Amino acid sequence: MQEKSDKDLLVYGTVEEALPNALFRVLLDGEEKPVITYLAGKMRKFKIRVLVGDRVGVVPEPYGGKARIAKRL
Repeated sequence: MQEKSDKDLLVYGTVEEALPNALFRVLLDGEEKPVITYLAGKMRKFKIRVLVGDRVGVVPEPYGGKARIAKRL
């Protein structure tokens, strides 16, 4: 069985608001409602900064709710 990689599941959007505890509100392309997201572990490890207005690649959780920021464009 072949597993899907994170790159297959990337959805792109724009950071609208920075929230406390390294959470962000991201408006995904083609959607009206923003999603609450958190930083991926590698982005925290290498201290990659994400600011309001940045374009990001997001991996949605399979059960809905939050999503993980995996890439900054």
